[in-house]
Amino acid sequence: MKILKNKITLSSQEKILGDCIRKEIPLIEALSQKGLTYDSLRYYDYSDILPQREVIETLDDKEKMPAAIPAVSFFSGAGGLNIGFEYAGFDNIASIEFNEIFCNTLRHNNPSKTIIGPPYGNGDVRQHMEISALLEAVIGTGKPFEGVFHGGPPCQPFSIAANQRFAKNGIKFKRQGFADEEKGELLFDYLWYIKQFMPRAFFIENVAGIKNCDDDGKIKSALDELSALGYDIPNPKIVNAAYFGVPQNRMRWLIVGTRTGKPIEFPIPNKYTATCYETFNRSLDGMKNHRTREHTAESVSRYMQLGYGNRDQLGRVDRLNPYLPSKTVIAGGAKGGGRSHLHPYSPRTISVRECARLQTFPDSYVFTGATARQFTQVGNAVPPLLAYKIAMQIKKGL
Repeated sequence: MKILKNKITLSSQEKILGDCIRKEIPLIEALSQKGLTYDSLRYYDYSDILPQREVIETLDDKEKMPAAIPAVSFFSGAGGLNIGFEYAGFDNIASIEFNEIFCNTLRHNNPSKTIIGPPYGNGDVRQHMEISALLEAVIGTGKPFEGVFHGGPPCQPFSIAANQRFAKNGIKFKRQGFADEEKGELLFDYLWYIKQFMPRAFFIENVAGIKNCDDDGKIKSALDELSALGYDIPNPKIVNAAYFGVPQNRMRWLIVGTRTGKPIEFPIPNKYTATCYETFNRSLDGMKNHRTREHTAESVSRYMQLGYGNRDQLGRVDRLNPYLPSKTVIAGGAKGGGRSHLHPYSPRTISVRECARLQTFPDSYVFTGATARQFTQVGNAVPPLLAYKIAMQIKKGL
């Protein structure tokens, strides 16, 4: 059994919760008066067995390689792909992002880098001529570009999870795919820039569901056009990030193209998936973005009854099982922010920093803006560790 460090007894916990419910006292106040926090609380079911075959990989343990190959980041988000490529030895000389909140995080963590996006510019890749001119000012007008383009076009039109947030009888419940007026065609805008600048290699990431939305072969036709321009493009690959050291089940659709005369080999997956056990056994002292939600006593009373992997139906949150990969870290809606999972050991939702660790962001990376928007940034990102492993293969091929 795991030692219940700093946990109160179940009887004491039940009394505190009961008093809060009867007297309508905020739980955070009752805990503070006793010198307790939400991490002092526990579940009824609290068994602990060290997972077998546990291999922990983090970018915090890796040495960042010298920047040797220029790269341009499209749909940069909070910087997941950027980080992975930078650790592999790429120099992200420009990042293009449409969302100002994401741009703020990029600029905070990369003050010397060029960020093309609001409030100081336009990051809308649909504006081909404007973005091309801004990009040429950074990488030059020479063609081909002897660097790498990488990007993950917004996945919401192709994501099952993103659309199930809406009412079943509403038009948005079903995936809109390429018919999504705002985001459905952004993949092809990205491909336009590849044809325009002819980078030495390019990388594309999206949700696995995009494959099922390509009924008329639009993606294949677009990739065939790039092949005709001299790119070697292996068939798109669908991977689970959990087999690449990421402590999270996250299915992704990946494409790599090169004009070096030989295709890039994808990294070899691990034999076993990474579990999220160690994520919740590392200290959070002094960490940025670790502000936990102040749940009501009613909510905690429901959460504490859940077993590992079970869902609270009212709040639609799941208690994570530390012996398995985490469930997918999600971004949530454009207005409401991400909806995090429940901590495996304390009956509360996990913080932005804990989500960031599940996504394999370095602990030194800071997310700016309101907490809800921080969850969105983390959930939208490509896991940096997965990006790193792919970037290493691209670097090897170049």
